[in-house]
Order: sequence, then structure tokens, then C-alpha cells
Amino acid sequence: MRKPASRAAAGPQPLKEAKTQLVAFNASPFPYRGFVPGTNKPFLDVREGKRRGHTTLRGDICWEDTTYSDRRSLLYLPAGYNPQLPSLMVLFLHGQGATLERDVMVRQGVPRQIAESGKNVALVAPQLAFDAPDSSAGNFWRAGHLATYIDEAAERLMRLYGDKRVGPHFNAAPVVIVSYSGGYLSTAYALQRGGAPYRIKGVVLLDSLYGDEDKFAGWIATRRRLGFLLSAYTDSTRNENATLEGLLARRRIPYASTLPKTLAPGTMAFVACGGIDLHGDFVTHAWTADPVKQALAMIPGYEPMAQAKPASTARARKRA
Repeated sequence: MRKPASRAAAGPQPLKEAKTQLVAFNASPFPYRGFVPGTNKPFLDVREGKRRGHTTLRGDICWEDTTYSDRRSLLYLPAGYNPQLPSLMVLFLHGQGATLERDVMVRQGVPRQIAESGKNVALVAPQLAFDAPDSSAGNFWRAGHLATYIDEAAERLMRLYGDKRVGPHFNAAPVVIVSYSGGYLSTAYALQRGGAPYRIKGVVLLDSLYGDEDKFAGWIATRRRLGFLLSAYTDSTRNENATLEGLLARRRIPYASTLPKTLAPGTMAFVACGGIDLHGDFVTHAWTADPVKQALAMIPGYEPMAQAKPASTARARKRA
């Protein structure tokens, strides 16, 4: 009589409970010692003794040791995550004045929204400028850095799961970028020069288009039949969204101005959500409550568990 297959022989199993980690990355967005793109100006353009700082577009000075030195990224795998089935890697790029613990994890509840989406999703969220009024992209300004970051994220997620056999699974996972507010700059450069344009399955902009519309349009042109874009916005970014719509129209790329039923390949959609007063809580209240959860639920496929057919249906087919 054949013995039952062992757990190890069956392969990596769905997680019984969620796993979360804050871990320092080698490929973190900061520290950054290069130049501001399109200028001869070093990013760190201020000195005060041994301290170095950056002058923001508003004229504020943010210091490297307090604002641009946190190498950590948030990693999250929800309960039920199944490495034997297709999955998505969500890259969440936060806005200005944010920290991973206070804002991404608690206030905006991004891990919770991931867990409630009903999809097989791994979350990676790098710390950008730490709790500061700045949208600087740091190393995401560098050519090829997105690809380097994603490669490291795959390895870190494999370690978090706890089984080397799932390494190829994370290395193959398509990426969905979810960007809020000031995360637009990192998103724009990641799309244009990140070195992984065909790895990116889709982009969700949460009131996160404050410029660089040409970079978004360029990526859309290369992925017009294979990727998707959902840009939900308030009056804060209405003009920029109109500009991007115009760029797509000139390229004869169709788009919708209403919420689509699904975020299928080739879907490009812009959704107006109301006044600028909504902006501060847009990650939790946009066109609906918990928009990250809802956007991921709209992506076809990627369910974490095989859907079992009801017993009555199975019996009916057997009788037939």
C-alpha cells in the first residue's frame, strides 16, 4: 500500500498565518548621493558641519541623517498566501510625510487591504523620504534600479516565507505598482528607466499624478495591450490627469473615464472622485472605501486557493 505523500513532497503550502517584516534593503531608495535628474545640482546640496541636507521644491531643508537614511522596506504575506499558485507582487509607494509603521501599516491599513482583497498578493513597500514634505525618488532615479529592487524583494520575500523552493515563484511574480500622492515621482522614473517595464502588470494611481505625464504615457504605449492603468483622482490632480488623457488620445490609445468592471490587460481608466478635501485619506476612501483592496479584487485571476465546486454540483455531473 502506497504511503501518503509527505508535506515536504507536496511542496510549499499556503501560509496558516500572515507574516510581516520590516527589513533593511541593499537596494533601498535612500541614502542617495547622486544628482537631481535634469540638473547639475547634487541631491544633497546643503552642509552644516558634518550634516548633509536636501533643499526641497518648497524650500525646506531635510537632513540626510533623519530623512534620507532609512533603508527599510515593509514586507507582508497574508494568511492563505499560496506559493504554488500565480501571485502578484504589489509595490506600494507612499506619499509625503509618511512612515511605514504609522501610515502604511496602521493609518492606511495597506496590509489589511491586501489580506481582504481575496487575491494571492505579496506586499513590498519601501520607505521613501521619512516623515517629510518631499517626493524625491532617490535611487529610483537611477537607470535599472527598479529591476534591482524587485530582485532583492523577491529574495527577501522568499526568506520571509521560509522556504528556498519558493524563490522562482517570487522571481516570476508580475508587479503592480500602487502609488499614493507624492509616490508619483518614484513611479514615473521606475516606469521610464527602472529596467523592468515588462515585469509591471499594472499601475494604480491614488491621487498620484503631479507631473511627468510623458513618462506614464510612454509606459502605457509599450504595455497598451498587456498592462493596465487605473488613475483615481481628486481636484488636486485633475489637470495632470487631463494632460495624460490627452497624451493617450494623441497616441490613439483608448481609455475610459469611469470605473471599469475589471482591470483586465489593456484597460486604461481615469476616475474622478471629488474635491481636494478627500486627498489626505485617499488610500482608505477614494471612489469607495479601501480602494487598494477593491482595485486588487478587480484584477482577474490570482485567487490564493483553488475554488472547490459545491458537492451538489459534483454529484449532478457524476449522475449526468
